[in-house]
Amino acid sequence: MRRVLSSAPAAEMIGAAVAEKAAVRALSARAVSTAAAVATEEGGGISMKTKVPGPVGLRLMEQHGPQGASGGAISLFCDYRASDGCYLVDADGNRMLDMFSQIASLPLGYNHPSLLAAQADPLLATYSTSRCAIGLMPPMELPELLDETFLKIAPAGLSRVQTMLCGSSANENVFKAAMFAYRAKQRAKAGRGPTDFTRDELESCMVNQSPGCANDLSILSFRGGFHGRTMAALTCTHSKPVHKLDAPAFDWPTADFPALQYPLEHHAAENAAEEARCVDGARAIFEARLAEGRPVVGFVLEPTLRREDGEFDAAFIVDEVQTGVMASGHMWAHQAAWGLPEAPDFVVFSKKALLGGYYFKEAFQPPQGRHVQRRSDTDPASHWPGPSLTAGYRIFNTWMGDMTKLLLFRAVLEAAEREGLQARAVSTGAALMRTLEAARERHPRAVRNLRGAGTIIAFDCETPEMRDELAAALRNNGVLVGTNGSQSIRFRPALIFGDEHVDEFEGVFAATLRQLAL
Repeated sequence: MRRVLSSAPAAEMIGAAVAEKAAVRALSARAVSTAAAVATEEGGGISMKTKVPGPVGLRLMEQHGPQGASGGAISLFCDYRASDGCYLVDADGNRMLDMFSQIASLPLGYNHPSLLAAQADPLLATYSTSRCAIGLMPPMELPELLDETFLKIAPAGLSRVQTMLCGSSANENVFKAAMFAYRAKQRAKAGRGPTDFTRDELESCMVNQSPGCANDLSILSFRGGFHGRTMAALTCTHSKPVHKLDAPAFDWPTADFPALQYPLEHHAAENAAEEARCVDGARAIFEARLAEGRPVVGFVLEPTLRREDGEFDAAFIVDEVQTGVMASGHMWAHQAAWGLPEAPDFVVFSKKALLGGYYFKEAFQPPQGRHVQRRSDTDPASHWPGPSLTAGYRIFNTWMGDMTKLLLFRAVLEAAEREGLQARAVSTGAALMRTLEAARERHPRAVRNLRGAGTIIAFDCETPEMRDELAAALRNNGVLVGTNGSQSIRFRPALIFGDEHVDEFEGVFAATLRQLAL
């Protein structure tokens, strides 16, 4: 480093880079100001012209159907250029208050000035036109960008981060990392190195058999959980049959998740007993699988149930795909939900983080480097005759994330700090909860089991049919909400969601409940 800094050309390059960064930040600041003025001029509240979907949307659905790329779940086509803030405009010009924000994935809503301004950064154009394989040939800016984004907000006790493409791919690779670590410990007990594989392991894995494939290992998941739709993540998903039908699954165990009663303060004893029942059930699964020689090496859950696995050597995986990045009023919801004596082993993120990935402890870093491979345990001197095996590529895909999203997420964090969005999630969430509590008193069939933290809020309707009817009526009246499970409505608004939006929702919600006579 000293030699580089003493070089005149290098010093000039560094000075130019600093000047360029300052110029970009200045241009971005001007763009933020301009974009904010435009957003103010073009703003407004709910404005409904047709049912949703309207005639234009229906025509687009008819046109798009034969193309085959929709997945069968499209509910409306949108005009994203006309959308702004917390308001989504559909193809028919209906302007709706969006309290679901693209399945919880828009931290700053639509066309936020800070993200529009970030387009002025020349690096964004470079990364967009020359997308790199981050895991193989990352750009020179990667370490600094990670320091300024994900490592800056890392959960306490977790010092490493791996970016991915989405929540499913993040969970998929977390499960692999947990299994790699478990197998490495087994090899260490046998006096072998972490990647000192036997010939049997090397050959059997190529036909999907043990001992090379760890078919005896498993991840424990919980009923009602959702962790993705790729094969291992889907095995750990138990929310709706439609997600799982006709897809093969691993022989991994599933435990009961506590069915809590709400309000929590009115059911403390019952809920404590229910949590104890579920923890005992999970412990019994750990013990039974271990006795069978099929150990559970990790367990995955969303931030609700506390860790109670102290005696088992299993990785603790917290899936914060939907709950992370300030929506709970904390950067990470598990920090609020649990009083953990130590950090989880993995925390998975996506959605409001703009790209997927996970934090992890150093102990779960897959071993790197080349190692001599033994043909068998009884012949340690012989070498694997196939191609040399590099321990890298065990956690890998082509993109390993997206550099453009790192730049945009840096802008998200800067805007959140500047606008106090984490504190806003607390205050706005409290206002939304008060509105829903009042509705629960007047409409107990339609609003029950109300729960939440920050703006992550949900309630149940009396029946699935009532839930579907209420969600559809709210959409036609100008409010988009999410549905979950069999009879839940959930709220996942952007971090910029404020008291004025709560007030607007309150009027529409009350009118809709009266309209449906609920």
